[in-house]
Amino acid sequence: MFNINKMMQQVQKMQKDMARLQEELAGKTVEATAGGGMVRVVCNGKQDLLGLEIQKEAVDPEDVEMLQDMILAAVNEGLRKSREMAAAEMAKVTGGLSLPGMPGLPPL
Repeated sequence: MFNINKMMQQVQKMQKDMARLQEELAGKTVEATAGGGMVRVVCNGKQDLLGLEIQKEAVDPEDVEMLQDMILAAVNEGLRKSREMAAAEMAKVTGGLSLPGMPGLPPL
């Protein structure tokens, strides 16, 4: 027999767990590099860019486009890693259930 009260309790617990996880993701970071480490970025689990480091050797006034490409590559890789981390952590809470509006998870 279907117990709606039990289901609602489980949903409320999952909501609390997901809210707690969102806060935790803000404190978890991933790192990505490009150009053999010439450009390094740090992103958190909320897909915020927290840091960007560029080695002096990467700065060539004659080839600004190369530096721009390295920055884009590092940022995009950092954000990808951040989404993967968020999705993996969220799956632990939701048991793999995809919920709309949750970072790193596709809509239902």
